[in-house]
This record gives sequence, structure tokens and C-alpha cells, in this order.
Amino acid sequence: MHDDPTLPLSAFIICKDEADYLGGCIESLACCAEIVIVDSGSTDGTLDLIESYTAQGYPIRLHERGWPGYAAQKQFALEQCTQQWCLNIDADERLDRALVAALPELLNAPKHVVGWKIARRPFLIGYGYTPERAHERRNLRLIRRGQGAYDLSLKVHEGIVPEGDVKPSQKGSLLHFRPLPLDEQILKENTYSSLKADMQMEKGRQPSLIKLLFSPATYFLRLYFRTGLWRCGVPGLIQAMTGAAYSFMTEAKKFERKALRDGPPVEQGAEVWWRQTQTVSAREVEEEA
Repeated sequence: MHDDPTLPLSAFIICKDEADYLGGCIESLACCAEIVIVDSGSTDGTLDLIESYTAQGYPIRLHERGWPGYAAQKQFALEQCTQQWCLNIDADERLDRALVAALPELLNAPKHVVGWKIARRPFLIGYGYTPERAHERRNLRLIRRGQGAYDLSLKVHEGIVPEGDVKPSQKGSLLHFRPLPLDEQILKENTYSSLKADMQMEKGRQPSLIKLLFSPATYFLRLYFRTGLWRCGVPGLIQAMTGAAYSFMTEAKKFERKALRDGPPVEQGAEVWWRQTQTVSAREVEEEA
């Protein structure tokens, strides 16, 4: 059994079939007064895993609910939290030691500060977790209860819209542990790029040749140099290139979706050429006659 929680903090997690990853997440949340988990139909032993941690004394409140989309599911989970502060964390994420140590200070922020942006460090196959100086951009993960809500129009990259000041935490990070081989990672990027392309098209954002040409390179440069993946050798290079591929697929899919929306594909190849050839041949025969 873990130590008694001392922080007025609710961690909330949405999950489905996360038996391989959820345990490490729960164990890193031992400092939380409450852990809200919303499961959307796990069949891989996730529910048994949650029950085992509940039996150990972890303050878990489990909800089982169908899948309405990322933003809607996270909003539901947020609404179930009862503590003064709420932490959005994924099943494959963990609090690092520096973040656990920083939490008391973050939760004692002045009243006008309603949220904190927290960095995230991924696990790279062949390297491990990126160093502290090579983290992803900080995102709003820690929010005062009742001071923010999710934008339900977002299909992917959903985030909390705060009602007040948000500050970046300079201490600690979330550790992202999902070491997918590139074969599987590309399938995941393919799914996410489809969601993003559809979302942007629905909002009226038309395809852009400039973005198609330059966004992948910009994405790569930001990850490799600004984020600091250059510090991680070949695994860092692969991670940055995978991000560039995601950016390219998103923009390319917008062009394809627009073309399909404007009309179904029409064959303009060999069959059309053959018909035109037959027409010309018939005309030549008539002229000779």
C-alpha cells in the first residue's frame, strides 16, 4: 500500500485496453488524493488491474462509459474530480520525481493562476527517456477545478480552455512510456493525421501548397533543434522525422479530401485513350471511302 495522499489533487485518466501501461501511471500518482479513471470498454485485463490497485489502497474512482470522442471523454472525467486541483494524465504517462517534488509549490499558486503547463519527455527506443533539456512543448495539464473546460469541437490534440492565467512549470515533467516500433508508430500517426485533417476541413481550413511544402520541414526543425532531440542520437532523429511525416500526411490528406469532395475520381488513362483512338480510326475509314 502506498503512503497516505497529502495533496488536494485529482488525477484523471481516460483509457481502453491499457493493461500494459496503466500500472506505472497509477503508481506515480501516489501523492494524489483521488484518481479518476474512465474506461471505455477494456477487454485486455485493464479493469482487473484497476481493481488490484484499488485493493492496495489507491484512491481510485472507476467509471465505465462508451466512447464519445477524446475531448468529450476527458471533459466527463474532469467533471468527476472533487479536489481543488485536477491533473490530466494519460495511461502511458508517469510523473517524474522532479514533478512530484514540485507539485506542492504549484498547488499553492496565487489565486489568479488557474493552471500550469507541464513538459513531457518521451521514451525513445534505443535511447530511453529524453533528458530534461530535450522535452516536448509544455501543455496545460494542471487546472483548478471549475476554472477550465475542454473544447468539444476538437477531435485530436484536445486541450483545456482555461478561465484565468496559466503559467509554465519550470520543474518536472510527464514521462511518456509507449515504445512503439516504427511500424506501429506510423499507423498511429496515420490515424491522428486523419483526425486532424478532418477537423481542419470541417472548420473551413482549406489545403495550402505552402503548408504542404514547408510544414513538414518546420515540424522537423522544431522537434530536432528547438525541442532538443538532436541530443538523443539516431533515436532522436527518427522521432523528429516521424513528426515530419505526421505533418506531411495531415496536409496531404486535406488536398485529397478536397479533391474527393469536388467529385469522384474519373479514369483518364488507357480506356479513354483507346476510345479516342477508335473514334479517329473510324473517321479515317469514312474519309477514305
